[in-house]
Amino acid sequence: MAKVAIVYHSGYGHTKKAAEAVHAGASGAGAEATLYALDAEGNLPDGTWPALDAADAIIFGSPTYMGSVSWQFKKFADASSKPWFTQNWKDKIAAGFTNSATMNGDKHSTLHYMMTLAMQHSMVWIGTGLLPANSKAAQRNDINYVGSFGGLMTQSPSDSSPEEGPLPGDLATAKLFGARVAEYARKTRG
Repeated sequence: MAKVAIVYHSGYGHTKKAAEAVHAGASGAGAEATLYALDAEGNLPDGTWPALDAADAIIFGSPTYMGSVSWQFKKFADASSKPWFTQNWKDKIAAGFTNSATMNGDKHSTLHYMMTLAMQHSMVWIGTGLLPANSKAAQRNDINYVGSFGGLMTQSPSDSSPEEGPLPGDLATAKLFGARVAEYARKTRG
C-alpha cells in the first residue's frame, strides 16, 4: 500500500477543506493517506519528519497569500533543508495544491514555489492530469474549472466561510487529484 503524506497550512479553513478532499481521493484510491497540518506558527505535529521520510508521496498545500505560499508553509520548506542535505526525499513523488480568493490570484506562483521545493529535494512532480473545463458549456462546478495542469487550484470567495468554499466542483477536482497521486505512487513505489 502506498503511503501518501499531505502537508499543508490553512489560514482560515478553506485550504484545510481542499486538503481533506485530496486526502479522501488518495484514501479512496487505496493509499494510506495522512494529513499533517502546520499550526499557526508553522510547526508540524510531533513525529511528522520521520513520517515524511517514510512516505512514497508528499503532497504540499498552502493558501496563496500575496502571490506565494503562506509564511507558515515557507517555514516548513526552510526546515526541510535537513532532509534535503541527506536527500531523504530523492525520487519521492511530489504534488501541490493551493486556494485563493480569486480565480487566478497568482496561484500558479504558489505551485511553482512548491515545484521548486520538490525539485531541490530531487522529487518527481505530478500534475493534475485533468483537462480543463473550458468550453462555452462549462459550468463553475465542472471538474478542473480553474484550469490548472501543474497542481490543484481551488477558489473560495474572500467573504466565504469554509462551508461555502471551495465549491463542490473544486472539491471533486481535489479528490481526483489525490487519487491520481495515490495511483501513481502505487504503480511506481508501492
